[in-house]
Amino acid sequence: MSEALTQLEADIRADLARIAHPGAAWLDPQTGPDGKPALDVLIIGAGQSGIAIGFGLLRSRVSNILLIDKAEEGKEGPWLSYARMPTLRSPKDYTGPDLDIPSLTYQSWHEARFGKASWQELGLIAREHWAEYLLWLRRTVGLPVRNACELLEIAPAAGGLLAARVKRAGGDETLYARKIVLATGQEGMGDWMIPQQLAHLPASSVATVADDIDFESLRGKRVAVIGAGASAFDNAATALEAGAAEVHLLCRRAQIQVIQPYRWLTFRGFLRHLSDLDDAWRWRFMRKILEMREGFPQPTYDRCARHANFILHEGAPVEAARKTGKGVELQTPRGAITADFVICGTGIDMDFADRGELANFAGNIATWADRYQPPEDQRNDRLGRFPYLADDYSFTERVPGTTPWISDIHLFAIASTMSFGPSGSSINAMTTAVPKLVHGLTRGLFRADIARHWASLSAYDVPQAVVTRPARKMGETL
Repeated sequence: MSEALTQLEADIRADLARIAHPGAAWLDPQTGPDGKPALDVLIIGAGQSGIAIGFGLLRSRVSNILLIDKAEEGKEGPWLSYARMPTLRSPKDYTGPDLDIPSLTYQSWHEARFGKASWQELGLIAREHWAEYLLWLRRTVGLPVRNACELLEIAPAAGGLLAARVKRAGGDETLYARKIVLATGQEGMGDWMIPQQLAHLPASSVATVADDIDFESLRGKRVAVIGAGASAFDNAATALEAGAAEVHLLCRRAQIQVIQPYRWLTFRGFLRHLSDLDDAWRWRFMRKILEMREGFPQPTYDRCARHANFILHEGAPVEAARKTGKGVELQTPRGAITADFVICGTGIDMDFADRGELANFAGNIATWADRYQPPEDQRNDRLGRFPYLADDYSFTERVPGTTPWISDIHLFAIASTMSFGPSGSSINAMTTAVPKLVHGLTRGLFRADIARHWASLSAYDVPQAVVTRPARKMGETL
């Protein structure tokens, strides 16, 4: 480790010590059905969101926590797997999992790692460096993380606890917790979509942008990418750079979307208070933003456009697809396009029942369609399938009283977007969204223990001072 990084970590310890008030522990661990202390909070996912949530809880003196992630250490999140852009798209000075502690920012780490001059020259953050920074951050703040541990199922347990069945190399085990946070990023409440028109194609011919694609095998092949968001362009560029013969990018819009609504909404008022609005306003804002879809920056487009064998098709939604002797034929309003391989960059659909860990209660998770009926001209079935969350990011019941325990399961993922705006999938929202979630978690833990806190106050008899009174002589008056 460099001397500068060693000094930075010493500065961080000093910073955290200065802002440690109040330092009193305030939670007593409950005992699980296995006779062992149950966790106060179990966080599913140790990527950037999970790290920020865990750090926020530690600062709130909730230390009986555990983060689990199905990936190996250092491979959490998309950064070293299906993220196929050279750099992050967020400006380098956005703060996030540091929770506004200056010495924990990416800038501080980068300057210690590469020098201040490197930071000044830096345009955007390399995704490999971001992954390295996140791993350093989690170790520096001392988060307890268990890797190669996958959540299989959540169920209610005795004593108001939740039982999380997880899979590890040694087999299945059950973890008991008072609260569970699903910090599961993109896939938390559904899966990546393959459009219905392509669903019948063999797996050897079609993939999503999140799949493990062997791009080297596409050398000399014809590739079609469905979708025109940033991830679609990233995959098109990766195929071009791998030597694909031609890459067709199919955009359903008449003109490609070049406006990035996530740049507009990056201000404290919106990020902090969208969730305080009534359902009509929340729906209006998020429908506008999500129907625009996330735009792409100039370098992302240029990465594709510099290749002569890149063809952009606007106004070309896929109407039908069939496998022929010549490849996969995609029918669009602008004619047929034939490819050897198709990559779908069409986003994620909410499908709770498709998530094994949610199987015990998927049918009773309330959605936006259950809670709010927008005007006819504002309807959107896809957005209506998003979960309708309480003000602490917890699930709400479709039929009250059927699965009351799901109020102790909190969702911090892309599926939180309709209720809270950018939160569980955006760096720019972390410094407002994570404290709101942590506040909700600690509020729930405090309220659940209110009888114990009252008893503790009633029994509190620690004197603040010792009062000495001079002895008086017989007959002496004041």
